[in-house]
Amino acid sequence: MLAAGGVWWCALHPEVVHFAVVSSVFWVVRPFPHQASRSNLVACVMITLVLGTVSVQSRTANAAANDVVETSFIGSVRVVDDPQSYGASTRLIIDIHGDRCELWARRYSVRARLESVSAGQYLTVSGEIMRLPADRYLRVRWQHVVCEFQAEWLGDLADGSAVSRASNRVRRLVTDVGNVIGGDRGALFRGLVIGDDRDQPVEMLQRFRSGGLSHLTAVSGQNVALILAVATPLIRKLAPGAQVVSTLLIIGWFVLITRSEPSILRAGVMAAIAVIASSRGRRVDPVRVLSMAVIALIVVDPLLSASVGFHLSVGATFGVISIGPLVTSILPSPKVFSVPIGVTLGAQLGVLIPALAVFQRAPLVALPANLLAVPVAGIVMMVGLPVAIIASLFPPLAQIMLPPIELGVWWVDIVARIAQRVEPASPIPGIVASLVVAALVVGVAVSRQLTRLRARHEG
Repeated sequence: MLAAGGVWWCALHPEVVHFAVVSSVFWVVRPFPHQASRSNLVACVMITLVLGTVSVQSRTANAAANDVVETSFIGSVRVVDDPQSYGASTRLIIDIHGDRCELWARRYSVRARLESVSAGQYLTVSGEIMRLPADRYLRVRWQHVVCEFQAEWLGDLADGSAVSRASNRVRRLVTDVGNVIGGDRGALFRGLVIGDDRDQPVEMLQRFRSGGLSHLTAVSGQNVALILAVATPLIRKLAPGAQVVSTLLIIGWFVLITRSEPSILRAGVMAAIAVIASSRGRRVDPVRVLSMAVIALIVVDPLLSASVGFHLSVGATFGVISIGPLVTSILPSPKVFSVPIGVTLGAQLGVLIPALAVFQRAPLVALPANLLAVPVAGIVMMVGLPVAIIASLFPPLAQIMLPPIELGVWWVDIVARIAQRVEPASPIPGIVASLVVAALVVGVAVSRQLTRLRARHEG
């Protein structure tokens, strides 16, 4: 975990002084001479090299924004991500000869034109390439956006690669089911299943955020586990080697469908590491799996470390696998109650710091709201994609399969509405309660560690 934190820090701060300080820490805290071994020294050298590589990559990526040449452009560009609505504007990320630019559409005619655009397609555009202000770049750099494109007109739209066409086709199936459900709940269904939050109104986003349920309005790492749970019965019928390959393909396929969101990337890499380790008969500690996933992702893409979604995903996962079991062991209630409460509290404590830094609040009703909404939302996430595919192949079955899905989405939305009404207007009660719980958990953890050290010393 220390290595993952060091890599993350060097990605966020690529200056030489940070690299030197973090590298020095690793060499100082390495095993004492009587515990040192060649493997430990090799590990320290490898970590130092990784830290240096990440620092250089991050510095190079950040410098790309300064190399943008302001000029006119007309031609075909690749659409990087689906258009996103922000009030009366629509934002689209496009790739122009390897540079990613954000295109803001504010005229109704241009916004209407973008409604039919999907990631992976090619769009003919004409306009001006402009540099981004420094403060704007800091907000969008994790998406590798280095410039703004001021469009004069948008032209023809062409399909992209076979992979993008296949992923867009699956997303359209889910969109069709969402359209059948209709309204805000149809938009929520699309967010739960594939992370498509384009049509979710501001009011919906606000009530889910107020109730500590914002992670349900878009796809999360939980979706990867649920999709694998659905596919596992079929995969087990294959040969051992084919099981590993099939599982990895499903993970990669789902990452593409959900547009490679940071939380999905984290969950996908963790799942892949666990699958490969299991195929070799090894059982890897979950915290180590998380650390390896963080290191791998940041080495490949250092700017991912600046994503708030990545911060929240890693924090929630660490809370579930590390803090959750501790909380569960403290609670006196039966496991049927203590485990869900422990997992939920662990996730909330894991994201406490980034949540306070970004949103300046920690919802007081988050625990009961999550306990009521997450199990039902998990069912919708698990069966939503298979139902969308089956309903498209056999339309008569839609009348039988969709009502339970609609009921589940309705329940999640109702919980969010009630949570918003109950949540105090002031963020202070939630923040104070969260800090008190965090202090209690830290106190118990420290007490148990001191007890272990005392027992080891006496023994």
